Amino acid sequence: MPHLYATSDLHVTHDGNLPIVETIEPDSPEDWLLVVGDVAERVSAVVATLTLLRERFAEVFWVPGNHELWTTPKDEVQLHGEARYQHLVARCREIGVHTPEDEFVVWPYAEKPLTIAPLFLLYDYSWRTPQAEQVSVEQALEQAKEAGVVCTDEYFLHPDPYPSRQEWCAHRLKVTEQRLAAIPDDHRTILMSHWPLHRHPTAPLYWPEFALWCGTSETGDWHLRYRAEIAVYGHLHIPRTTYADDVRFEEVSLGYPREWRKRARGPVPIRRLL
Repeated sequence: MPHLYATSDLHVTHDGNLPIVETIEPDSPEDWLLVVGDVAERVSAVVATLTLLRERFAEVFWVPGNHELWTTPKDEVQLHGEARYQHLVARCREIGVHTPEDEFVVWPYAEKPLTIAPLFLLYDYSWRTPQAEQVSVEQALEQAKEAGVVCTDEYFLHPDPYPSRQEWCAHRLKVTEQRLAAIPDDHRTILMSHWPLHRHPTAPLYWPEFALWCGTSETGDWHLRYRAEIAVYGHLHIPRTTYADDVRFEEVSLGYPREWRKRARGPVPIRRLL
C-alpha cells in the first residue's frame, strides 16, 4: 500500500538542512508527498528542491509559505506579491508539482474518497494576545514590536497588488472557500496549508505575540466545515500531532538546524500521514 508523507519548513539555504533534505526517499515509487511551504527564500532553490522530490515521489503537492513569498535582494526573481506567487505556481507546473491553483486530487488508496486540498491563505493579524484584542492592527503590531517581536514578513513579504496583507488574505479566503465548497459532500479531505487553520497550535509559542503572523480567525472551523481527516501545516517549527474537535492536526516542519540539533531524535525531514 503506498504511503502519504508530508514535510514543511525545509529551509534548504540554511547550512545543514540541504544534506538532510537530499536524504528524503519514499518507501516505494508510488508514495506521495505534501510540501507545506517554506522550502526556501530564493525561487531557484525552491524549484531545485521540488524537482528533486518530484523525481522520487509519484506525486508532489506544494503550498507557499511566507519565505517563498519574500522578495529579498539576493533573489534573481524580484517579483512581488501575487506576481511572485503566480511565478512559483508556473514553475511548479513545469516540473509536475500540484499547487493551490490546480484541480484537487483524490488520494486513491483510502476506503472512502479523500480529497487532498492545497490551500494558500496567509494571515490577517486576527490572532491577538489578550492585551491587543481591543486595539487596531497597527497598535497590535506596535505592542508586538515593544515586546521584541517583529516578523521578517514586515520587510520582505509584499502584498502587491493588494493594499495590505490583510486584503490579500481576504481574497485568498474567498477564492479558497469557493473551491472547497465544490468538493463532493461524501468526500473527506486532507487540508494542507502553511499557516495552521486553527489557533490551538500556537499555544506553546515562546513569544505569544508571534501568533499575529500565524493565521486567521476566519478558518477556525474549516477543519469541521470541510470534513478534514487531517489538517497539515508548518510555520511554527513545533512538529507534533494535536487534535481539535477530534480532527487530527499535523505540524510537519523540519525547521532550522539550531532547532533540530537540540532534539533528542534529531532532524525528521518527513512525516508519514497515511
